[in-house]
Amino acid sequence: MSRHPPPPALSDAPLAPGLYLVATPIGNLRDITLRALDVLNAADLVLAEDTRVAGKLLAAFGLSKKLERYDEHSAERTAPKVLARLAEGARVALVSDAGTPLVSDPGYRLALQAIAQNSAVFPIPGASALLAGLTVAGLPTDRFLFAGFPPPKSAARKVFFEELAGLRATLVFFEGGSRVADSLADMAAVFGPREAAVCRELTKLYETVTRGPLDVLAADPKMVAPKGEFVIVVGPGREEAATAADADRALSDALTRLKPAEAASEVAKALGLPRRDLYRRAMELKAAGG
Repeated sequence: MSRHPPPPALSDAPLAPGLYLVATPIGNLRDITLRALDVLNAADLVLAEDTRVAGKLLAAFGLSKKLERYDEHSAERTAPKVLARLAEGARVALVSDAGTPLVSDPGYRLALQAIAQNSAVFPIPGASALLAGLTVAGLPTDRFLFAGFPPPKSAARKVFFEELAGLRATLVFFEGGSRVADSLADMAAVFGPREAAVCRELTKLYETVTRGPLDVLAADPKMVAPKGEFVIVVGPGREEAATAADADRALSDALTRLKPAEAASEVAKALGLPRRDLYRRAMELKAAGG
């Protein structure tokens, strides 16, 4: 029995000239989209972070295309030739090793250059480790920030986390197995015992998701130099209740622009405090101010 899915029927619709940002599977090959296969089949050139990885993907679906390396080391040399071909009307597909191009990936420079020269750029959406980790973590998804890879050294990493600590949003990071435990320990030190999830090898054979407070996850023996690729999702910090001093500062500012009733309404909405109490305090502040 074949290890790969049989290639589906490909579309014979013409492909417009331009740069195609093609998402590829992050593990399970069946996560490729039919549109991605159509684009890869019709492209004049496929740019790949690693041509060996892209070659295996194409072969799994019975495709044979011209591949050229495009990564942070070859970008300066390759980009001018690719941009010239785009200007001539070529159809170029850009893929990363796994997932969506331009996410923690040097391809964004090529996309910017293509846009600058008025070449068409098309997104071909599909698999994304970022979104897969966010959706499976069991944490709020209404507001989130993707922060990429943390710095490799602990001191810089803590400063990096401190810059994010005040955000009322779920935080998503990529991390390598050799630094997972150290990153979790620094997260726990900066963020406190927030709820988090460590997602390993998403969509692959040994996919695991471990959930719990950051300090518990950091102490988990399974986090010591595990193998694989990781997405770490950290829940948002709890919003602290506004103090009387916070209310006075907000009211004093609002009263420079608004009448007491309007100032009370504005601050009540911003701080989540009772409007009646704020109106009474606004009148006191206004009277004290003459």
